[in-house]
Amino acid sequence: MLTTLGILLIIIGLLSIILKSIIKPNKVINWFTKTRSIQITLLGILMSIITGMFFYADAGTAYAVQYISGGDKMITTQGIKLKWWGRIIPLSYETSIKDIIIKPGDELPKNSQGIYNRKAQKWEFSDAIKAEISTSVIVGVNINDEEVFLNMADRNRSEAKLIYGRVLPNIDAAIKNTCKLMDAQDYISGQASDFDRYFRDQLENGMYQVELYYESQSNNEIVGDTTTVRKINIGKASKQKKFRIKRDKNGEIIRDNSNTLKQYGLKIYQAQVTGIDWEESFDKRLDLQKNEVAQTQLEKQQAEREYYRAKKEVAKGESEKAKERARLEKVQIQQTIAAETEAKVAEFNLIKEKKQYEVELYKAKSKKVAADAQYYENSKLVSAGLTPQEKAEWNYKTAVGVAQQLKDLKLPQTYIEGSKGGSNNNLLQSLIGADLAKKIMSKNNK
Repeated sequence: MLTTLGILLIIIGLLSIILKSIIKPNKVINWFTKTRSIQITLLGILMSIITGMFFYADAGTAYAVQYISGGDKMITTQGIKLKWWGRIIPLSYETSIKDIIIKPGDELPKNSQGIYNRKAQKWEFSDAIKAEISTSVIVGVNINDEEVFLNMADRNRSEAKLIYGRVLPNIDAAIKNTCKLMDAQDYISGQASDFDRYFRDQLENGMYQVELYYESQSNNEIVGDTTTVRKINIGKASKQKKFRIKRDKNGEIIRDNSNTLKQYGLKIYQAQVTGIDWEESFDKRLDLQKNEVAQTQLEKQQAEREYYRAKKEVAKGESEKAKERARLEKVQIQQTIAAETEAKVAEFNLIKEKKQYEVELYKAKSKKVAADAQYYENSKLVSAGLTPQEKAEWNYKTAVGVAQQLKDLKLPQTYIEGSKGGSNNNLLQSLIGADLAKKIMSKNNK
C-alpha cells in the first residue's frame, strides 16, 4: 500500500513540474510550485524506499525473503522486518482446505490467507455408486528446517500455487484411490473409519498403487433366528471386479512417491471425511434397506420373544416339578423319621419291659429266699422242743404267711428261662413244688 502511494506521489510531483512549463497558469497549476513538486516527489521516493526496505510480518505466518542480491532467508517471528527491496513469500503455519457440499441456495465461503474452500466433487465407489464427498484437511509447513522451507517457497512462489498446484491434486488422488478400494455398501456398513485412515495415510506417505482383481461372490444366503438356521441357494456364484492395495513380496505397500507432500516439507495435521451426499438412486436403496433391516429386526425380536417365552414355560414347568419333588421328599422324610422314631420307641419299650421283668423276677426270688429262711427258722424252733399244739399253730401261721406272700407276689406275664419264652404258671408251679417238697421233707424228718 505504501509502495503504491509512494509511486503515485512521485508521478504527481514529476507531472506537476512538466505540466507547469506546458499549460497556462491556473489555480491548480499555481498551487504546485516548483518547491512543492520537488517535495512531493521526494516524499514519494522516501515512501517507496521505506516500503521497499521494510515489511510487517504477521503472527502465524512464515516468510521466505528473497533478496535482490540473490540470497534468501526464512522469517517466522512477527513485527517489522528488513527485506531490502527483496521479494517476500508468505506461507501460513497451518492452512485449512475444505471441500464443502453446497446445497441449492447456499454460497461457498470466501477464501483468505490460510483458508481455502471449494465445492465438493462427485466420486465413484468400487460398486459404481457416486457421491459428493466433503473433506477437511489441515496442512502445515515445516518451519524447523529452513532449507526445506526455502526450497518449497522457491518452487511454488506463493501459497495459492502451493495449495492449488500441489495439495489439492494430492487430496483428489487420495479420495479417488480410497473410493476404488471400497464399496458404498461397505462404507455405510461400518468401514467409514477405514476410509478416513486410507485417506490420511496416502496424504502423509504417498498414494497407493492399486491393482485389479476379481472376487468370487456366492449368492447363497444364510438366514435364521435364534433357534433355526438354514441355507438358501439362490443361484450360481459370480465374480465381481474389485481393486486392492498393491504390495511387494514382503507384504509392504507399494506407493507412488512421484508427487508427495513430503517433498515440500508439508505435514498433515488433519484429514477426514466430514460428509457424504449419495446419489438419489442409492438413497432410495438405503431407504429400502433400512425398512428391510427394521422389518427383519422386528421379526427377529418376535422370534426371540417366542423362543424365550417357550423357555420360560419350560423353566416354569421345571420349577413346579422341583417344587412338587421337594414337597414329596419332605413328606417322605417326615414319614421316614416318624417310622424310625416309632421303631426306636418300640425298641426302648422292649428294653424297658425286659428290665422290669428282670427286676420283678429278682423280687420274687428274694421273697422266696426270705420265705425259705423263715420256714427253716421255724422248723428249727419246732425241732427244738415245741409242743404239738404250738407246732400245729406254728405250721398254720407259716402256711398262712407263705400263702399270703404268694398271693401278694406280682410276676410279669412273660419271662425268659433258658429258652425264648415262659409263663407265670410254670414259675408258680416251681415255687409251690419247692414248698411242698420242703414240707414233705420236714414230715419225714419227724
